Amino acid sequence: APLPAPGSLPRPPAQRIALAQDAAFSFTYPHILAGWRAAGAEILPFSPLADEAPDPQADLVWLPGGYPELHGGRLAAAERFRAGLRNHAETRPVHGECGGYMALGEALVDKEGRRHRMAGLLGLVTSYEKRKFHLGYRLATLQAPMPGFGAGAALRGHEFHYSTILDEPDAPLADVVDADGNPVPETGSRRGNVTGTFFHLIAEATA
Repeated sequence: APLPAPGSLPRPPAQRIALAQDAAFSFTYPHILAGWRAAGAEILPFSPLADEAPDPQADLVWLPGGYPELHGGRLAAAERFRAGLRNHAETRPVHGECGGYMALGEALVDKEGRRHRMAGLLGLVTSYEKRKFHLGYRLATLQAPMPGFGAGAALRGHEFHYSTILDEPDAPLADVVDADGNPVPETGSRRGNVTGTFFHLIAEATA
């Protein structure tokens, strides 16, 4: 049988994207970045663990997945990073995926039960002490816009994490179901210019 036609690469959510890249934020699907670059977007990497602020000229800050739960103390001490993130969020969008979502929250509890202050741009509190395996494909229908997509867009994603939610007080970002159509409680959050999800974006769903 002939191979199906390849899908189009994802369009960039902004022209200049400040992308966190270090040991705490190390997971981004290569096809996502390839799609952004192919469409002319500029990727501006920075390291929260090195206490670097996102580029002030960026249109969007994107915190990808990774392992912030293993670096809670260093992230809590990264004052320059947090200040730059807050300044950006006053006027421009910030989005976090999985580990990036956790870092945008109020606090993170590590495996020893120590609570570390995070960016505080969302009210999310997560715990790696209370671990539960979350794995699977997701279909999310956005209740509100997120960078690159309007309200009502259907997104395909993948969820993989052990941390659990202790508090998720902000408005939900999406209605999320698993591959069998069952509702998923990790809906993501939104507050002002800040959005976050526990799923990693794969593509926009098509009919």
